[in-house]
Order: sequence, then C-alpha cells, then structure tokens
Amino acid sequence: MKKKLPPLNWLRAFEATARHLNFTLAAGELHLTQAAISQQVKGLESQLGTPLFKRLPRGLELTDAGKGYLPVVHECIRRLATATDEIFGQGKARLLTVRANLVFFTTWLAPRFHRFRALYPDIGVRFTSNIWLEDDSKESDMEIRYGKGQWPGMEADRLSWDELFPVCSPTLAGTEELPESPEQLSGHTLLHVIGYEEGWGFWLDQTGFNHVKSGHELQFDTLISALEMARQGEGIALGRTSLVKDMMAKKELVSLFDLSVPTSEAFYLVRPEYKYLHPHAEIFRAWIVEETEREHDGRRVVA
Repeated sequence: MKKKLPPLNWLRAFEATARHLNFTLAAGELHLTQAAISQQVKGLESQLGTPLFKRLPRGLELTDAGKGYLPVVHECIRRLATATDEIFGQGKARLLTVRANLVFFTTWLAPRFHRFRALYPDIGVRFTSNIWLEDDSKESDMEIRYGKGQWPGMEADRLSWDELFPVCSPTLAGTEELPESPEQLSGHTLLHVIGYEEGWGFWLDQTGFNHVKSGHELQFDTLISALEMARQGEGIALGRTSLVKDMMAKKELVSLFDLSVPTSEAFYLVRPEYKYLHPHAEIFRAWIVEETEREHDGRRVVA
C-alpha cells in the first residue's frame, strides 16, 4: 500500500531542518516558531513511520532514512519554487502566448522571429502548437490557423497569399529523372496532407490534369511532415509559396513544371472577438501583419 503524500509544510520543515541541522535556524528561515518546526517534523516522522533525525544533546543528526529522503525532498521543493517564481513571480513580465500552426511556425515564423526580438527584447513569448484545431486554446492570446479565414466568434488577419505548385528534392529517391509534365505524376509517389481542401485533387482539377491518377501515395496529418519527406526525396508534395521559399533558395526543394494555382486557403492570425487583447499581443499582431504584408507586396512588385 502506497504511503499518503505528506503535507508540503511538513516537507519544507524537514528540508530546512536537515540543511541547518537545527530547529531554531530552520524556524527563522521559514518564519515559524521553533516549536512549530519541531512539531511538523514529528508529524512527518509519524506519518512515514520512521525517525528522520537523531536528537543529540548538542544538535541533530540525520538518520539513514533522513539522508536518503533529503535529496528528493530538496530537489522537489527547489523545482517547485523555481516554477512558481518563473510563472507567478512578482515583477515577472507576462508571457505572450501564441498557438501556432506547426508548418507556418517552422518554415516562416521561426526564421524571422529574431527581428521581433531585436525590436522588442523585453517581450517574452510562449509558443505552443495547434496540430489539432479542437485543442483547448483558452490560455492563448492569439493563434495562427490555416483555413479560409472564417471562424465563429473570432477575428482574423490574413498572413499568407500563396500559390500552390508541386515540389520535390532535386534527386528523387529511387529515380534518376524528375517528371517533366503532370502526365508523368502517375509514376511517382504523391505526398498528401489530411485536412487540406486544396490538395492534389484541387491542383489537378485547376490545371486540367484531373485524369491523372497517382500510382503511389503517402498521407500525413501535417504539411511540415510532407515537406520534410519531399526534402528527403521520398515523393512529391504541394508547396505553398510562403513556406517553401527558403528551402528552394537552399536547393533543398525544386519546383516542377510551370503550373501554379492561387490558394483561397491561407494562414491567419486569429483572436476572440470582444476580448481584451494584452498590449504585448497587440504589438506582436502589428509586427507579424506588417511582415507578411511587406513580403506579399514585394512579390506583387516583382511579378
């Protein structure tokens, strides 16, 4: 039968007494009376069923059980104190919490986040992923989602204006030749992403090659997984302009054919309507919207 977990105040009394080997000094550290500390240690010993200290004429000495118990208790109290101070400590800056689509975070936001930190070094940010949309998001200030920009009760800022086109490694695994036309896709592995309306079927329909059927396919629940497999030469994925730009610049991915389709789905920064937005969240929102719009305007000028 498992021992019941002792009260925290008893454990703190034991840990302080064990460090000082003195009830009076432990009492001073914890702002309690010597009698209270002694009573709490006795209560702990009674619950555990074994003495933790030897009461000597000139002080205290840990028993073998006390010596074995002290490192664990000390580490638990230290970690609890550290976490409490980091999360709830007075004077701590409030962390801005952003739930982010994993592929957008990895391929677009992470490489640019140094710009935000340079501008706002005092704003702390906590990033969490939202692989599944139905995850609880009550603790986040805002969220980066993929979709068509309409979610009940949410306000949304568009972050991407992409074109959809096939991409793969310069050297596909198991073949020396890249397909030269969509007609040849049937001889290659297509990498599908579950939950994306604008996938391979959409691209083939829009480009007039809906009669082409894939001979092989792999499916993934995140686009970042599909792009990584494409980078490794395991198949052909559908790239989105904002996400594959850096990988193409590094020659990790190449574009196939000269056929791209504008997407209606996009990445959005969303937050609840009529909810107070912390000033740090407002700053982050303004920064990321400006970054994405500047890149979009730059592509339009080049085009």
